[in-house]
Amino acid sequence: QVQLVESGGGLVQPGGSLRLSCAASGSVGSITAMGWYRQAPGLERELVATVTNGGITNYADSAKGRFTISRDNAKNTMYLQMNSLKPDDTAVYYCKAIIPLKFPYWGQGTQVTVSS
Repeated sequence: QVQLVESGGGLVQPGGSLRLSCAASGSVGSITAMGWYRQAPGLERELVATVTNGGITNYADSAKGRFTISRDNAKNTMYLQMNSLKPDDTAVYYCKAIIPLKFPYWGQGTQVTVSS
């Protein structure tokens, strides 16, 4: 079992920045990759960025150049640094952990609202 707890969401003005955190606990040694996803009202959940244990990253086109995903393995924590935020970035952001041969684990989500 893996538990994921997101934090760092909030209200920010357009052009501002936020850093999201995802703290993992439990069977963290089995995790091979982690990622951030988001879901806006009325829309499907979508990929934002992923990072493997080897540090290989992948970004959605909407995140490239503005967001940076990273992991601190010593703290079992993943981050998403979000800069130049836009109103379209408003969504609930979810943390996901992937363990081979198991269903992925999800956090409870953290709300990000970009508005003036």
